[in-house]
Amino acid sequence: MVSTHPEQLFTALYHELHAVAQRRLRGLAFGATLSTTTLLHEAYLSLADNEKLHFPDKAHFLSYASRAMRGLVIDYARRRSANKRGGEFQLLPLGDIEVAGAPDAAALSELGLALDELAKLDPALAELVDLHFFCGLSFGEIAAMRDVSERTVQRDWRKARVTLHHLLRGSD
Repeated sequence: MVSTHPEQLFTALYHELHAVAQRRLRGLAFGATLSTTTLLHEAYLSLADNEKLHFPDKAHFLSYASRAMRGLVIDYARRRSANKRGGEFQLLPLGDIEVAGAPDAAALSELGLALDELAKLDPALAELVDLHFFCGLSFGEIAAMRDVSERTVQRDWRKARVTLHHLLRGSD
């Protein structure tokens, strides 16, 4: 990838980013009220606002864009679950009824905080989580991007999962 400016990367990777946004919203109860395109364009606006951003490669850009989308989804979930403008009762369209097992705002917020903490402890592991879990890239694709073996990526994935588990449980 020649260009490192967010606007040019966004344009070049639009379809890939759209798929990331789709995966980001899959299974969330408010997926019907927050569209994939809206999420993608909101993420673009947050990227375009910072003129100082430049990315050395596609992986770093996708990871950053995925984190931006994660933050937007968490903020949206918080706003949606806030108890205001009508108390605790709301009229919802049939498509907005929460599905059992769908992550709530608190769970999304906890996961976001755990991923932020993981990024402080080991930025490469946090990027791996963003690339595999949120961007949907395979271990082979990530290994090729990082110029390491797929086995190394799988070991790092296990390490990231264990670390996140401990961070979510409050363990050392």
